[in-house]
Amino acid sequence: MIDPKVVETLVAARSLATQSPSPASPQGSARCSLIAQGNSNAAVADKLVLSERAVEKHINSIFAKLDLPEARDAHRRVKAVLLFLAEQS
Repeated sequence: MIDPKVVETLVAARSLATQSPSPASPQGSARCSLIAQGNSNAAVADKLVLSERAVEKHINSIFAKLDLPEARDAHRRVKAVLLFLAEQS
């Protein structure tokens, strides 16, 4: 059994992915790919030879391009990864 909130989030992310153009540059795609693999900002920074602060700025930029505002009841990083994965399929 899958939690209904998980299903709701997946459906909403899928819907958003079909409505929004991809904002990801090749560099953004590389960052999203590393995040989708479960890497932390520090790990992404190490793998891309960037500062952790630079990765944070890039990820916040991706959130803005995807129109993913901060919300208490949602995790923007998960939503961004879901959108990235939807684009890849």
